[in-house]
Amino acid sequence: MTGDGPPGGPPRTRHVVVMGVSGAGKTTVARGISAHAGFAFAEADEFHPPANVDRMRAGVPLDDAARLPWLRELAGWMADRAAAGVSTVLACSALKRSYRDVLRQGPPHVEFVHLDGSAEVIRERMSRRAGHYMPTSLLESQLATLEQPHPDERVLVLDVALTPDELVSAALAGLGLSTDVAVDG
Repeated sequence: MTGDGPPGGPPRTRHVVVMGVSGAGKTTVARGISAHAGFAFAEADEFHPPANVDRMRAGVPLDDAARLPWLRELAGWMADRAAAGVSTVLACSALKRSYRDVLRQGPPHVEFVHLDGSAEVIRERMSRRAGHYMPTSLLESQLATLEQPHPDERVLVLDVALTPDELVSAALAGLGLSTDVAVDG
């Protein structure tokens, strides 16, 4: 979904990053936003180079040096779509403010939805996932890395204890996007 932009320029776009630790429901919520708002969707995990995936699969957390090129590529993906007049929604951990700041270097404005909540709820959700390379054992390192958004970041925070449908509806409402269509679970 795009809005009216400056005359002769590309339409104004919106760019949303659904953030949080692995297992919080980022992909589900981002796909829900995409489906209802018509935004282009991307899963940040799919942008990781094979070396990063191999490290995580082996239970080794990524360091900042491994994350920086990945974050820059994600910012570029959003910026490219903004230049084309396309709004985006990205499922990305964005655990540290410095990571969020790199993402903000992409399109003109980036909005964040933080899926936050109890480690127990997230761990239980992770244990039910099939085929994901991120082992449950890395949850603790992600929680330790997570820097809660600062008030000046203006991040919409949602509780992971909500159902997926409730999270999508709350994200749409909090972002001021239409919630006319029922959300499929």
